[in-house]
Amino acid sequence: VNITQGMGRKESIVFRRQDLDREERSIDPKALLLLAAFNEQTKDAGFYTGSIDGKAVPKQILMTSHSYSGFTKAKDADAILLNRSTYLENPDVFLGDLSFSNLTKVSNLNPQQATVNWGSVELVNYLTNGGDPLQGLLYKPENFDPNKKYPLMVYFYERNSDGIHRYRAPAPSASTINIPFFVSNDYLVLVPDIKYDLGLPGPSAYNCIIPAVQSIVSRGFVDSDNMAIQGQSWGGYQVAYLITQTNMFKAAGAGAPVVNMTSAYGGIRWGTGMSRMFQYEQTQSRIGGTLWEKPIYYLENSPLFFMDRVKTPVLIMHNDADGSVPWYQGIEMFMALKRLNQPAWLLQYNGEDHNLVQRKNRKDLSIRLSQFFDHYLNGAPAPLWMTEGLPAIEKGKTLKYELSN
Repeated sequence: VNITQGMGRKESIVFRRQDLDREERSIDPKALLLLAAFNEQTKDAGFYTGSIDGKAVPKQILMTSHSYSGFTKAKDADAILLNRSTYLENPDVFLGDLSFSNLTKVSNLNPQQATVNWGSVELVNYLTNGGDPLQGLLYKPENFDPNKKYPLMVYFYERNSDGIHRYRAPAPSASTINIPFFVSNDYLVLVPDIKYDLGLPGPSAYNCIIPAVQSIVSRGFVDSDNMAIQGQSWGGYQVAYLITQTNMFKAAGAGAPVVNMTSAYGGIRWGTGMSRMFQYEQTQSRIGGTLWEKPIYYLENSPLFFMDRVKTPVLIMHNDADGSVPWYQGIEMFMALKRLNQPAWLLQYNGEDHNLVQRKNRKDLSIRLSQFFDHYLNGAPAPLWMTEGLPAIEKGKTLKYELSN
C-alpha cells in the first residue's frame, strides 16, 4: 500500500515516518502518523501528517527553509523538542507541540558568530555537458559586492546540494577546506553536484564540475584567473583527474587521492582487511568490471598516466596510517609531478588515518591550506615550507609558517 498516494514522487518530496515513541515494538494503526518531509528541488524541510492505511493524502503541517534534526516527543504529552538550523543559524534547540505552530527557541549556542564576517549560501542550477540538470551550492561573503571580482574555491564530493541548510562550524579541518573560513576571508566557494556514468568516473566529474564553474563565472563576479579546486578521498581523486584535463585552475588541493587504479585495485583497506576490488567493480569508483574485463577503463580513469599534462600547482595530503586509500597513491602522484618538474607539495602526518584526528594536525593543515591558496589566488607571499620544504628530519622542530621575503 502506498500510504502517501504517490505524492512524494509527484511533488519531489521525500517522506520518512517520524518516530514518536522510542520504546514502541510495532506501529499502532490508530496512532498519529507523523512524516518528516524534504523537498528535493527547493530543499525545504518540515513535517506532514498521514494515514497508515493510505486513505488520505499527507497533509502539510510545516515546511520551511531550514534543516530539522534531533526530533524528540515527550512520553506522556504532545510536547516536542528539536533542532533547527540554516547555514546562518547553528542548530539551536526549539520546544513546541505536535501542531508545530508555536516553536520557541530555548538556546543561544553561538552568540559569538555575530562578531564574524559570516556569509550566505544560495542554490544554483546548471546543465552538465550532456544536458542533464544539476544543482549546487554557492557560498558568498557577508559583505558580497556583485561589482567586485572574487577568487573562487571549488569543493566537491558526490552530491551536497541537499545540505544547503546545514550549519558549518568554522573549525580546524580534518581534510578539506573549511567553507566558513574561506568565505569569511572573501572567497567564493562553489560546491557542485556530480552525476556519474558507469565506467567513466573521471569524465563524469569533468562534465559536471566544469560547466558548474562556467555558469558561475558567467555571472561576472568571479576572478576567472584566480580559481582553485580542492577535494579529499573520492574528491581528491577527481581533483587529480581534473588537472590532467584542464589548466583553468590556478591551484589544486588533493587529499588522499587514488591516482593509479591499476595498483590500488590489488590492494586492501588496512583498517578492515577488505580487498579494494569491490570499490572498483561495484561501488564508488564505478568502473563496473574487473581489471581484466575493462583494462582500458582502469587506465583512462587513472590520472597518473596523464600527469605529464599537469601545469597546476598541487598540494597533496596523504598520511602513513591511512586505512581507506593506500598511502602509496599520494606518493605516486607526488613523485610523478616532481619527476615532471611540476610544483607539488606532499603533507604527511605520521600515525594519522584517512582524515586527521589530532587537533594540532588539523590546525596545521588548515594553516597550510590557507597559505597555499592565498599565495596562488590572492598573491600573498609564499611561506617557507613552500619555498624551502620541510624535510622529515626537521618535522617537530620547525613549522616554517613564516612568509618569504
